[in-house]
Amino acid sequence: MSMRTEHMTNNRVRDIERAVALLGPLEGRVIRAVWTGEVGESFVVRDVQSLMPQLAYTTVMTTVRRLADKGLLTAKAEPGRRAHEYRAAGTAAEYLVRASHDEAAQFVARYGDAALSAFAARLADLTPEQRRRLEDLAQ
Repeated sequence: MSMRTEHMTNNRVRDIERAVALLGPLEGRVIRAVWTGEVGESFVVRDVQSLMPQLAYTTVMTTVRRLADKGLLTAKAEPGRRAHEYRAAGTAAEYLVRASHDEAAQFVARYGDAALSAFAARLADLTPEQRRRLEDLAQ
């Protein structure tokens, strides 16, 4: 494995773990299975439940539906079938971007100028490497 590939893999694993930490324990287990490819790109509740046989089908179904409600999964009703087909709506990295934007907006709404001051103070404390990454992200 090349260093670049290893770096990308490490970032992907780190993103998955960060994203999973924002969710409840069952939601985290299910979405980790989706993002790591433990279930197929397209799956039904039974596929997830077979990975977690200690959980009742209805528990897995409710958890999958909640992930879809949160925008982490897309659901498609299959004609002639009772089961919905699910897919990841995006990557862990994309979820982290969305969640961080939402949390930053909530933080500013809750604390106003004090939040903006805190953000500015944090920017002043960035290392040169963090500043470079921030500039790259802003482009």
